[in-house]
Amino acid sequence: MNRQEKTYGVFALTREMLETVNVVKAFQADSLRQIALPEKHVLLTGEGSSRIFPGKHLAALAAAKAYPQSFLVQGALEACEYDLRDYHVVIASNSGRTAEGVTLARQLRETGGCSAVTAVVGDTAGPIATAADYAVGLQCGAEEAVAATKSVIEQALMYDVLFRHVNGRQEIAYAALAEGIEAALTANVDTQFVERMAAAPTIYFSGRNNGVAEELTLKTNEITRKKSDFLEGTYAVHGIEEVMQSDEVLIAIDPYPEQEEKLRRVLAEGVGLSIVAVSHRDTSFPTVKLPDLGVLNPYLQLAAGWNILVEAGLKLGIDLDKPQRARKVGNEYSAN
Repeated sequence: MNRQEKTYGVFALTREMLETVNVVKAFQADSLRQIALPEKHVLLTGEGSSRIFPGKHLAALAAAKAYPQSFLVQGALEACEYDLRDYHVVIASNSGRTAEGVTLARQLRETGGCSAVTAVVGDTAGPIATAADYAVGLQCGAEEAVAATKSVIEQALMYDVLFRHVNGRQEIAYAALAEGIEAALTANVDTQFVERMAAAPTIYFSGRNNGVAEELTLKTNEITRKKSDFLEGTYAVHGIEEVMQSDEVLIAIDPYPEQEEKLRRVLAEGVGLSIVAVSHRDTSFPTVKLPDLGVLNPYLQLAAGWNILVEAGLKLGIDLDKPQRARKVGNEYSAN
């Protein structure tokens, strides 16, 4: 995305993506430290974008950094079937009115241990925040676009900062993270690959189960109106090539170096797929190159994915803010 071109400022979606930079710069962590957390078990829930990247990013980070807590990431209705007496449950919902979250929050009234992350708290809070033991409000402001962007980053940042604090880990360098996100949002994207994306019936994402590739799979539906699939880990070379087509494309999020040759041989040469990578390092594919911020790299990878999808959406002439069927609140709670 080019900040100087008027095309990118026409849509609320692109404006909100770019606003993420200032959201990170201005992030305040003080309110998070009031949440009373257990020593061991945490369930992170929400629907769609409020669960995928915020929850799975923290779970993967915690496993890599040996946090003492165990993290479970699950949809709220399925979580209603679990025994959560030994868990602290965090429900993320921008609207505070997601029906599945309301159901879980009210069920947890009997056992306690429930916090809410929502855009509105206080007197005008929705039913999730009202039912929770504690609610913390997002600082990013309202989103006009259907596809959630800046709120997803802030939710993930909240989780990240909260558990860094609980576990006595190093604080996030907000200025460096904001600068890296801006670089990712404005990085050049290969025009030939954008053309292939615009023509492709399906866009695949491969990557770790840390929420980045999976969240971008959802964003592909909302932004480009195309079918998409998340190929977790090394799934991309374990059978799905049987049904892939040469006019499809794959976006590899920070591919494993030892897997690149296999991807090339099986998918690029065997199927005819076009492949582009998103990484902090040079790869054997055309690569959207990002700064290397270590454990903060997933934030940059997500922003770079937004950038790529916007380019494809603009190439297709799509109104990025107005999908025909998708809604801002996928399943809104109604008291009636």
